[in-house]
Amino acid sequence: MSDALAQLVARGDPDRHAATLAAPPQVQARLWPLYAFNLEIARAAWASPEPLVAQMRLQFWADVMDAIATGKALPKHEVAGPLAKLWQEANLPVGLGHQMIAARDWDVGRGRFADNAELTAHLQATGGNLMWLAALCSGAMPQHEAPVRNLAQASALANWFLAAPALRAAGCAPLPDESVAAIRALAQSGLSALATARRARAAMPRALLPVLLTGWRARAILAQAAHAPEQVLAGTVVQSEFARRGSLMLRALSGRW
Repeated sequence: MSDALAQLVARGDPDRHAATLAAPPQVQARLWPLYAFNLEIARAAWASPEPLVAQMRLQFWADVMDAIATGKALPKHEVAGPLAKLWQEANLPVGLGHQMIAARDWDVGRGRFADNAELTAHLQATGGNLMWLAALCSGAMPQHEAPVRNLAQASALANWFLAAPALRAAGCAPLPDESVAAIRALAQSGLSALATARRARAAMPRALLPVLLTGWRARAILAQAAHAPEQVLAGTVVQSEFARRGSLMLRALSGRW
């Protein structure tokens, strides 16, 4: 089953899959169900143009979380069983899973954010919770949460910039302000969050490296967005495959996420 989930993540989230390959096999086996769950809820809102169908898919995963919390029988699904086993063995907070699911209502409603604070809250409920849960699976302690979430904020914002053109095409308003100045300021805030996270790098256990490596592209993407904000909505914030893979290898070898 672990191999099947790894393949699911490889197809749907190749960056996170590539970073996770730096982990020992037993750690990979713990992370695949979590990352597969994230894929399932991310896709749910886009599985049908009918909001009711999307909401039913998200409710399925909310029911899985409730079953995990209460010990009741799980709905049948290839991800649900391994996810429940992971959640219970790692003693993960069920509330964070529910927050991840609830945040996807934004996608269902093809939403818009009133301001950057709302966007930041959304990124923390999705990418922030995911990275922190993965860190908890890898032995993180409470004092590690702030650096992990700062890194997750930068990484989630970078990925959000990459997704912005597709989200706009689907009828969403991914950015509260689409002006060049506002996008530049948002990118700079992401770079600031990344810098704050990296100041705590020496205090982060080596065991967390495969989780932290999932944010390896954040610096390059945010720097490009800050330099040329117009490229975000144009969809031209890109890295060559060589640069993408090469930077991951360098960071994995050096441990300098």
